[in-house]
Amino acid sequence: MRGRPGHEPGTARTARHDWWGVVLEAPDPRALARFYAELLGWEIAREDAEGAALGPPDGVAYLAFQRSADYVPPVWPARDGVQRITMHLDFEVTDLEAAVAHALELGARQAGHQPQDGVRVLLDPAGHPFCLYADAGG
Repeated sequence: MRGRPGHEPGTARTARHDWWGVVLEAPDPRALARFYAELLGWEIAREDAEGAALGPPDGVAYLAFQRSADYVPPVWPARDGVQRITMHLDFEVTDLEAAVAHALELGARQAGHQPQDGVRVLLDPAGHPFCLYADAGG
């Protein structure tokens, strides 16, 4: 992409300037950041009253959350006339049953509609859908 710097192999992640991420709206961004930090084992890198961001121990990706007082959770599966899903997160796991149980313990809900074997659609505490899946090809 034009305008993004390159980097030398081995450059410390804190010295890089090619970060990328996904930002989700939420009524309580700090609470949602804590949910995903616990779910993924990532650390919260920053948080304030209006938002929070977390990232994995390696790499330059992040997941962030920003406050939206008028947030309306999407509906899964999509239906006409209601807030539609515009994106969702996917996470590969090695033990689907254990990963689903962990997400539920942290406050996720399992969606009523499950379209595939080997994939579980869950809703985070703010209602964003996310998928946990196990690689069937191993």
